[in-house]
Amino acid sequence: MQERTTRVYRVKAVAEMFDVSVATIYRAIEGGQLRALKLGTGRGTIRVPQSALEAFATACGRTTDDEHGQGRAAGLTAEHDDRASEPVGGGQP
Repeated sequence: MQERTTRVYRVKAVAEMFDVSVATIYRAIEGGQLRALKLGTGRGTIRVPQSALEAFATACGRTTDDEHGQGRAAGLTAEHDDRASEPVGGGQP
């Protein structure tokens, strides 16, 4: 039996990958530009799936450089992109 795993990232790690502030990533999530998963109850915790990072970078017109296992889109800011990749949660649990 083959298991399919999807890598998920903390908001801070995503901010570092895109060289932006944590607040910028939270704004992209709240604005529906970056799909994220909320785990737990109450405040819970936010995780961003790898597929959402790829869609976000593509929607922003940038490509990721996966040279060291981490994507980076230099100068990427969610505030300057009006296109939404997928809605927050994307209908997934």
